[in-house]
Amino acid sequence: MLSRRHFLAGGGAAAMMPTRAWAHQDADVRHALDAAATLPPDRALALLSRFENVAASTGARLDLAAARAGLGVDLALKQRTLDAAERFAFQVQRIAGNDATLERVARDLDVAHRALVAQAAALLDQLAVPGKSVGARFEALWRDPRNLFPDDEEGRAAAINAMRATLATIRPRLPRLIGMLPVACRRVEVRGLDAREIAAGKGGYRILPDMGIRGSYVVDLKEIRRRPRFSLPSVVAHELLPGHMAQMPLEARAAPHPLRLRYAAAFPEGWGIYAEMLMAEDGLFADPLDMLGHLHWLLFRVCRGLADIAIHARGEAPEQALADIRASMGEPAYFAPFAADVTRITKEPAIRAAEAWVPLRLGACRPHSCSKWPGFHSILLRNGRRRTEQF
Repeated sequence: MLSRRHFLAGGGAAAMMPTRAWAHQDADVRHALDAAATLPPDRALALLSRFENVAASTGARLDLAAARAGLGVDLALKQRTLDAAERFAFQVQRIAGNDATLERVARDLDVAHRALVAQAAALLDQLAVPGKSVGARFEALWRDPRNLFPDDEEGRAAAINAMRATLATIRPRLPRLIGMLPVACRRVEVRGLDAREIAAGKGGYRILPDMGIRGSYVVDLKEIRRRPRFSLPSVVAHELLPGHMAQMPLEARAAPHPLRLRYAAAFPEGWGIYAEMLMAEDGLFADPLDMLGHLHWLLFRVCRGLADIAIHARGEAPEQALADIRASMGEPAYFAPFAADVTRITKEPAIRAAEAWVPLRLGACRPHSCSKWPGFHSILLRNGRRRTEQF
């Protein structure tokens, strides 16, 4: 019977990971990492120190480097003299990368926010959308019935068909953007929640491709009047291709060590956001409305990151962070009401800042020539998630 790894790779010899040449070394590294995961950071680092310049597969070396970096941050977090900003900075580095300094992350997110607001304002001017702020104008756009699907089965079917059409537009672009994907990744689809799932109040979810299972994104359209047409193309890029349905199955095949999963935790969501940005650069959102939908999603991510920094590193009141988000977005993301989202950010420091910064770092690290993007992206995805210093 074919394993999941063989299924995703088409059953060929390329699915044999790690290769026989590294099997013994990889087993030693994995055994040491398993032991390190049970130890305090100082003892774990001492245990892993014997693997300096180890001859092992790329995946094992990525595991080892991520574990060392993350354990080093955990050790730093044990200092009792850290102030709030210092602690937050280490928390971001713990799940993103050592180059994710607070100064850099805050600066990059602020620059991105200003650019997104300016770009949105220009498009809103072009469409003559009224309002005193970008947020108010987004809110008006969301309320325009011309942009909404009917709240019935026909409307939901039309929304799903629109998402399928976007996916069909994306597929032929993938080889020149991220390289060739396994067939199982390329064959993913989108469908809606069934009646039983809707009755149970279930939200959207993903089904990763597996033996006999076609990969799917199951979209939540229960409150379809809150999901205007122009908001969905970016969802396809993020949730399906080249987003999570490219990254997650390849990561499942690569099977990174749990310590790498822990210490590169911001990468999967960061890749999903980056996938949206990549498709925007490739012209997927040529319609001004679709581009505004894309910009709104990016503002959602960036505003969350800035709120994370403001609350945890600068001591800003959550109420002020909430007001700032409202001013930029106007309308909340479908699954994240403003107040509930700020409460969540308050309880979960560093996650939103890290996730919002990773795609910016990806864009900064990739080759300038787009002809080299497929190779860069293929290498990036092939062995599972990475910390940003490993890009």
